[in-house]
Amino acid sequence: MSALSKLDEWLHEPLPVLRLELLRIAAPLAILGFMSGRLIHADEWVGDHGFHAPDLGGDYRQPLYIPPLPSTLAWALAMVMTLSALMCAAGFKARQSGLVFAATLAFVAVADRLAAFTVSKMSPVVMLAIALGPAGSRIGFDAWRERRLGGKRAKQLRALPSLRFLQLLPVVIYSASGVAKARGDWLKMPRVLWTQLHDTYQTAVSFALAAHLPGWSWTVMQALVLAFEIGAPLWFALPQTRRAAFVFAVGMHAMIGLMFGPVVWFALLMITLLVGGWGPPALFAPLEALAERLERRPRATEPS
Repeated sequence: MSALSKLDEWLHEPLPVLRLELLRIAAPLAILGFMSGRLIHADEWVGDHGFHAPDLGGDYRQPLYIPPLPSTLAWALAMVMTLSALMCAAGFKARQSGLVFAATLAFVAVADRLAAFTVSKMSPVVMLAIALGPAGSRIGFDAWRERRLGGKRAKQLRALPSLRFLQLLPVVIYSASGVAKARGDWLKMPRVLWTQLHDTYQTAVSFALAAHLPGWSWTVMQALVLAFEIGAPLWFALPQTRRAAFVFAVGMHAMIGLMFGPVVWFALLMITLLVGGWGPPALFAPLEALAERLERRPRATEPS
């Protein structure tokens, strides 16, 4: 079988719907956690009470200018963003609320270009992919209501293009990040990773590790991270290395969250994508048991 045939077979292989359900529950909460520090200052964030870059009149560095909103609209946007995220996580009108959440995230990412972070740029795409899949079909308010009305049981295995996209997203990010690091200083300077521990994002964990681990250990970790990121497409493609790649990636993001303060929400979002997309089936056993138990409950009779 050719490589293209194997890729096509993999892309069309049925997947458990629960993987997408896990992403539907956890991803909005991680994104909302990142946005929380901005939401409490909505009138300054995207409203007209804070500083905003002026309109540069079509300059290539500012392809789209969105003027600040009146304070009332800024607070309304914050409320819609928060409510739609919570509704999606709860599985209440999951697909519709996911689309609304994605739209608000896209708006603030463009409106707040100066403070746009990796989560700001990733989150609209992540939520759009979740909303385009069968979100809320097995766990959540939508699934409960469907069962109460005597609806058909959601299929456990389906071909999920949106989940395939969310599986590949972190792998592509790793590979691009690894190439950028290799073209930068990571192959020239042995202590790039060590120097990053002393930035403004430093935590008690990063301070303790920098103070007690030998300098050469950071060079080894730097090399491991670079090798993992550049080769991520290969590590996740090969069944023999997939589980090791999953464990390494989750561990890497856990350490990033512990050592670089505000980056914790990015770490949580990436771990969510990794678990939902690449986590071993055994991780989903408790969620599967819960879904099966809910689906065995007697349904209400349909009203006449």
